Amino acid sequence: MSLGHGCVDVYQGMVAALVPCFVAERAYSYAAASGVVLAASLLSSLVQPLFGALADRWAMPWLLPLSVLTSGAGSALSGVTGSYALTLAVVAVSGVGVAAYHPEAARVARAVAGGRHTGMSWFSFGGNAGFALAPLLVLAVVAAGGLRASPLLAVPAVLGAVCCAVAVRGAGPGGGGAGPRAAAGRDDLASFLRLSGAVVCRSVVFVGLGAFISLYVRQRTGGGEAAGTAALCVLYAGGAAGTLAGGRLAERYGRMTVVRRSYALTVPAVAGLVLVPGPPVYLFAALTSAALYVPFSLHITLAQDFLPRRTGTASGVTLGLAVSAGGLAAPAIGALADATSLYTALLPLIALPALGRLLLCGLREPEPPRGVTGRRADPRSPAARR
Repeated sequence: MSLGHGCVDVYQGMVAALVPCFVAERAYSYAAASGVVLAASLLSSLVQPLFGALADRWAMPWLLPLSVLTSGAGSALSGVTGSYALTLAVVAVSGVGVAAYHPEAARVARAVAGGRHTGMSWFSFGGNAGFALAPLLVLAVVAAGGLRASPLLAVPAVLGAVCCAVAVRGAGPGGGGAGPRAAAGRDDLASFLRLSGAVVCRSVVFVGLGAFISLYVRQRTGGGEAAGTAALCVLYAGGAAGTLAGGRLAERYGRMTVVRRSYALTVPAVAGLVLVPGPPVYLFAALTSAALYVPFSLHITLAQDFLPRRTGTASGVTLGLAVSAGGLAAPAIGALADATSLYTALLPLIALPALGRLLLCGLREPEPPRGVTGRRADPRSPAARR
């Protein structure tokens, strides 16, 4: 499941990695380039809760390999389209494939992980590793043949489809043990909405940096394409490490404690990334990435536990609607950069993690639903009280 997750999420990271290529080869403005990010996010954000609702009603393990192939097909065609409108269309198709994958995959992954935070962190690690590899894959393909070589980008989709097919077959009937409606409990919609608001703040920061950090670092350091790609890789690779750390930290200190502290740490990390000139930008990119990604897998399990009767919907909103909201903000960041400067456009990203931290104030650790096993903190421990 982790390998399959990596192969589908490489296409989320690929959109941001292609932005500098569109600017260089097609002379897109910042606003036009960020429109590509929007196309990948808009339709995905709208349909992912629908796929989540379907996952609540039926187990659909067959959807996982199909959605990976759809994601790959859209991205592979993005470099050979003859117009801006067609580019937006095929990137949107890729976004739909990503949307179809995540709700059902999150349900299956949590079932086979037995509810353990470390198990879900490994599942999330796969997706973040795919993000991290996306810039390197795009750089290799574009260096070999420019955007016209983009059909080669379909290779991870084929690998991912095979991984998903093997994983769901090995999981047995229903593709993951407990059925979609096996858990029982009381939905806490208010807490779920506040958590989703915090995830939106995190998403805008991550997508905004992902879309423009490559171009920004080139300006700040005076480096070329390799300098910008290196910064994007650091932003994604640090996230992979942060996700694994998040699961272990949550088992020791409790999920809400780890999530709140991560949002607080993100504020100075993003400030350093935007404000500090020169090579230290890579250090702050790594710190920003880790702070943004430590709570990533915890968002999923918290959302599922806040909505135990609708875990597919919770996964669809948390992994889809809330995360894709960052792509909706990308055109605004691009338009501001065109009107002023990229530096000015990135400044508001410093305040968003602070807003997310405020939304998390007062949220209590939810009870895992019945039917989900895994190691839990003793209720008398400091971690449980937090």
